[in-house]
Amino acid sequence: MNYQDVMKEAKTCIGAYCKVCPVCNGRACKNQMPGPGAKGVGSTAIRNYEKWQEILVNMDTICENKPVDTSLELFGKTFRFPFFASPVGAVQLHYGDKYNDLTYNEVLVKACSDAGIAAFTGDGVNPAVMEGAAKAIAKVGGVGIPTVKPWNIETIREKMTLCREAGSFAVAMDIDAAGLPFLKNLTPPAGSKTVEELREIAQTAGVPFIVKGVMTVRGALKAKEAGASAIIVSNHGGRVLDQCPATAEVLMDIVDALAGSGVKVLVDGGIRSGVDVFKALAMGADAVGIARPFVTAVYGGGEEGVKLYIEKIGAELADTMAMCGVHDVKSITREMIF
Repeated sequence: MNYQDVMKEAKTCIGAYCKVCPVCNGRACKNQMPGPGAKGVGSTAIRNYEKWQEILVNMDTICENKPVDTSLELFGKTFRFPFFASPVGAVQLHYGDKYNDLTYNEVLVKACSDAGIAAFTGDGVNPAVMEGAAKAIAKVGGVGIPTVKPWNIETIREKMTLCREAGSFAVAMDIDAAGLPFLKNLTPPAGSKTVEELREIAQTAGVPFIVKGVMTVRGALKAKEAGASAIIVSNHGGRVLDQCPATAEVLMDIVDALAGSGVKVLVDGGIRSGVDVFKALAMGADAVGIARPFVTAVYGGGEEGVKLYIEKIGAELADTMAMCGVHDVKSITREMIF
């Protein structure tokens, strides 16, 4: 099996909504929900992708000819590549019956761990989703990052207990999920969090706490004040609010605002190639997240599909690094993009 086989197989089983486009750019799905689209018209998801394409890389092969090191160290762990699988929830609803959240996370977490990276897992109204994610992460020795929705504090404490029992090396909260329709009018309530509430959650986590869904310098500084070890510059894949900036448009200002703070900066949203990963690193991100294409990989090839996709993105990143005259991730700088 190669990656084209994975794409071909995914078309047969991924359901009615996702079109398994050659490039996942948000245009075909737009506001298709259920499905991989967005509430509103879906303009932010499209913008996410397009803004990465506007950034160019500066080729420079007048340099030492030696192997490229794509490895990343984060929170005391070393990974083969500086990218992760971002969390995806309600896969059965949005992508078809071949997988549900439990079976999807089980495949994704193991495949990512085996390939040398880590997966963020999703959360849902059904408590079994987080329970299953925790079990999957425990099986791979904690090499996974459970992502908790912004529930009320009692529910969060229960889910954090599961995360600690799984031995996960970090825990995330996708604070931008406050805009998801299914979180509205829930009992117990879920939604936005204050700095004080986030601080309590970070302390409850007991491991590095990642705040996902930061799109402004102001938001980044509030996450830092709350004790976050890392943030993810993210607009929830463009799914929760139209007419937002793309993540590529706000990344550098946020990186600059957090410089010297010790807070790690990750970014997701429309990143679709190893060249895009390189651009994000050049802009100052410590690592990146990719979501929707991992769904295609799981549906089209299971663990093998995930492995093939990771190798594809990793090879593209290594080639870009070599062609831009840089031989390790830490040496990628802004002068390498245009």
